[in-house]
Amino acid sequence: MEDHTFVVGQEFPDVKAFRNAIKEAAIAQHFELRIIKSDLIRYFAKCASEGCPWRIRAVKLPNVSTFAVRSLEGTHTCGRNAQNCHHQASVDWIVSFIEERLRNNTNYKPKDILHDIHQQYGITIPYKQAWRAKERGLAAIYGSSEEGYCLLPSYCEQIKRTNPGSVAQVFTTGADNRFQRLFISFFGSIYGFLNGCLPIVGLGGIQLKSKYLGTLLSATSFDADGGLFPLAFGVVDMENDESWMWFLSELQKALEMNTENMPQLTFLCDGQKGIVDAVKRKFPSSSHAFCLRHLSESIGKEFKNSRLVHLLWKAAYATTTIHFKEKMLEISEVSSAAAKWLQQFPPSRWALVYFEGTRYGHLSSNIDEFNKWILEARELPVIQVIERIHSKLMAEFQDRQMKSNSWFSVLAPSAEKRMMEAINHASAYQVLRSDEVEFEVLSSERSDIVNIGTHSCSCRGWQFYGIPCSHAAAALISCRKDVYAFTEKCFTVAGYHEAYAETIHPIPEKIGWRKLGEAPMDDDDAQIVRPPKFRRPPGRPEKKRICVEEDLNRQKHTVHCSRCNQTGHYKTTCKAETMKSIEQF
Repeated sequence: MEDHTFVVGQEFPDVKAFRNAIKEAAIAQHFELRIIKSDLIRYFAKCASEGCPWRIRAVKLPNVSTFAVRSLEGTHTCGRNAQNCHHQASVDWIVSFIEERLRNNTNYKPKDILHDIHQQYGITIPYKQAWRAKERGLAAIYGSSEEGYCLLPSYCEQIKRTNPGSVAQVFTTGADNRFQRLFISFFGSIYGFLNGCLPIVGLGGIQLKSKYLGTLLSATSFDADGGLFPLAFGVVDMENDESWMWFLSELQKALEMNTENMPQLTFLCDGQKGIVDAVKRKFPSSSHAFCLRHLSESIGKEFKNSRLVHLLWKAAYATTTIHFKEKMLEISEVSSAAAKWLQQFPPSRWALVYFEGTRYGHLSSNIDEFNKWILEARELPVIQVIERIHSKLMAEFQDRQMKSNSWFSVLAPSAEKRMMEAINHASAYQVLRSDEVEFEVLSSERSDIVNIGTHSCSCRGWQFYGIPCSHAAAALISCRKDVYAFTEKCFTVAGYHEAYAETIHPIPEKIGWRKLGEAPMDDDDAQIVRPPKFRRPPGRPEKKRICVEEDLNRQKHTVHCSRCNQTGHYKTTCKAETMKSIEQF
């Protein structure tokens, strides 16, 4: 009924359909309803406006569920001005209005609901009513937050059943089994990381926004083509030093169960002390570096200067100590305070030239890219967040398996591109051989020493990136050696295939899960996971404004006093008049 009109004899499938239609008409035509009688066999209502003669009566037909309009009296004389807080625009009606939109976009905001309802029906509803409708709609579509926690043990069991070798475990606290932590790592991710990825692990967390909050912790790596490779993730009731120690402990156990020789790992994070201490304790032989993206964002927010951010990246990528010191001197010239601020972060933790481990050119983690997977799902129950990650993993593994089948080069595309650039530059160099492994490579600007035995070059490019630099390529070509044989395995197409060799298998729908208590268990009560005790506080959460790069140069607004003509305060906080009064006294 797009025109929202009724005629005598008009039929509806049942009483519910008729009620929805009359409610929709009242909202669309801006008049209020006063229901005189409404039950399963009859419905009688009139316009609520005093003096308006409009009335409608409908009844159920015999032996069927059909409802039919029996009488329709009068026309509206009320002016139809019910535009604010329409009584028929209940939370349930709003839920039915937004349900399809919520299915397509879980980030559908209350302000968008207000806008869409006003645009379509011309009425204004309270913000709180739209917020409640969204909450109720999400619960109707995806289940309640409480149900999400309760289903976690069954879900973990399904992960381990459908993806053998995976780690999935829920941890509870207290006598009433309140949710505390959840750790999940699919076998496909563990196998792929140990056999085909770069030995780099990025660590980070993102806040969830569901009813009971929590934080999603994650560990990610890079595949041979530099793509995001999720390794493990978990949910904790509260992010702190203890939760990071637990998460890295679970990650260590998951890796050790699947390899005899733990690789020499490099960890990238935002520098939180809790993460740094946990890495040192659980992976004592690993290297640790600050994620340069976080460091550059911090210096940008602290000093509001985009040039400082640019110079920091230049200093981090410097391949010689001389070049590094030049950039640090430029930072000091731009802002001595910024140079002093940077001293709290040792260069050995963020600059390539001083870093003791191997980062293969990756100065930043890809945690932010992983977090984008669940940005729109952060308001959903915890189990929906995990299902979103699982679905994305399945799709990514399948897509990348198919994509790599068309690669016929030795190295993955990004590494192959770097190699071809090195070989092209090498053709212009002169090579002088010293012995079986050492060479001097001459270019128009400089001279570099290459040792193919130790895979090193004085330019440091080979050591930093794991792929022969142009000088190394020139030396290898001169002695007729295969340049590709001197590249790290983690950059090869074969390594890429290994990373995605194991499939992430689907998990049955909830209806196929074993219900709690259906099968005998050692301790049924231990499997009933209840939500954490703390809940999201009422009201709209604070939002921190993220400074974009063009904002960094913007000068701070200087306040001016109209009373004493000085800067730094307003007229209302001026102390000049107060001091004058004291002196006169």
